[in-house]
Amino acid sequence: MKGIVFTEFLDLVEDKFGLEVLDKIITQSNLESGGVYTSVGTYSFSEMLQLLQQLSAHTNISIDDLLLVYAEHFFGVIEESYPGLLATYKDPIEMLSSIENHIHVEVRKIYPDAELPTFEIVEKTQDSLVLIYKSSRAMHHFGLGLMNKTFEHFNSTASIVLEKLNNEGTEVKFVINKN
Repeated sequence: MKGIVFTEFLDLVEDKFGLEVLDKIITQSNLESGGVYTSVGTYSFSEMLQLLQQLSAHTNISIDDLLLVYAEHFFGVIEESYPGLLATYKDPIEMLSSIENHIHVEVRKIYPDAELPTFEIVEKTQDSLVLIYKSSRAMHHFGLGLMNKTFEHFNSTASIVLEKLNNEGTEVKFVINKN
């Protein structure tokens, strides 16, 4: 997993929960990196999982809800760092349907060894989209949060239904209907 995911997560924890909580979740986790990350480094997903589990234990917020909050933060990073990418799109459905063929292509230019989830388009209309998310990591709520922020970015709303296709959450169907 790319380091930017870790560095931004730690920034979020410090901003939302304070330096003391950040220090606790790092020291109470068994991190091969020691909790020291660079944005361009590559680190084990197990470290992110440990940090999420520790933060959940300290805050009594579910991991899924923490991933939603983190996605909102991360979308802000994308807005600041890559405004040209977002300006390419005029509509949230258009943007979400281009994850695989455009957005992930651009991400791979910056982070060639990034392990990204796949998004298969099952059905697309002007106001709806059905996607299948597949990943070795169960971070579908991070994806859900990014989708929510995408609609917010375009001053729009949608109902997004998430359906786990397996118990691990590594395969999920998103049914998106623009309001």
